[in-house]
Amino acid sequence: MQKPTRLERRIDDAAKRTLRRTPRTGWRAGLVEAAVFLAKQAWACVFGALLLTVIVAARVWYPDDALIARNDALTIAAVLIQAGMIAGGLETRRELWVIVLFHLTGTAMEVFKTGVGSWMYDSGGVLHIAGVPLFSGFMYAAVGSYMVRVYRLFDIRFTRYPSVWATGVLAAAIYANFFLHHFWWDARWMLLLGVVAVWAPTMMHARVWRSRMRLPLLAAFAGVSAVIYVAENVGTWAGAWLYPNQVDGWEPVSVSKLSSWFLLMIISVVLVTIVYPPRRPHPAPSRTAVRARARPAGGAAS
Repeated sequence: MQKPTRLERRIDDAAKRTLRRTPRTGWRAGLVEAAVFLAKQAWACVFGALLLTVIVAARVWYPDDALIARNDALTIAAVLIQAGMIAGGLETRRELWVIVLFHLTGTAMEVFKTGVGSWMYDSGGVLHIAGVPLFSGFMYAAVGSYMVRVYRLFDIRFTRYPSVWATGVLAAAIYANFFLHHFWWDARWMLLLGVVAVWAPTMMHARVWRSRMRLPLLAAFAGVSAVIYVAENVGTWAGAWLYPNQVDGWEPVSVSKLSSWFLLMIISVVLVTIVYPPRRPHPAPSRTAVRARARPAGGAAS
């Protein structure tokens, strides 16, 4: 299992002292597992939640005539959040490298997509590249932060995980299609079929408290994509960026964007495997080992 950070070890020790007194069976045990699952998810989402909170706060309270442009203020806030994550022991320096990779790949896509008119940002400020404010890369970094943290917090493991070369080639093709479909045929539906073909047999195993969840990895991809889609609606409502159909008045982001976020999940998972290579579940204990643990001390001699 991947080692938690120092802060997480302290929180984990305190939680275990409380959770050891909780029931092991029955509906109350189920509620405990559900509460731990939600708490871990919230802990994994802390980067994205803080960034989304800042984006909404900037929309509601930040003055238009402030000395620092709103986009620059968001970039500064994002840098401070990331620095706080590292200094506060919420992320490891090893995980920071993959988050930076998310930032770079995301910023490159933002520069291209705004250039072809897929979406747009308010002008103003000096912290930008080709008109794209630098805080945009942190939105992709927030996805990376969630991915590496949830992988560690739930001790995620896989059965029938596809080969590294297959996932790498597919992720590269997906990333290329985000650019090439503006000039050539859009291969997203073929790529989606490829994703299903490659990952359909894969099962994800996640440790909650006493139990381990087991679900198809494609279902996990779909669930996270839906959450990101909701966050995207909040971000566009707050004016962090806008799609062409939202310029004359905000409206929900097209549901078709779910396919884009689903494909982005594939790129995200492949990037995370740079830090955390896929691992198989722990082998189930044999019946003999289970009986030996259950036997009272000294029972064999009595």
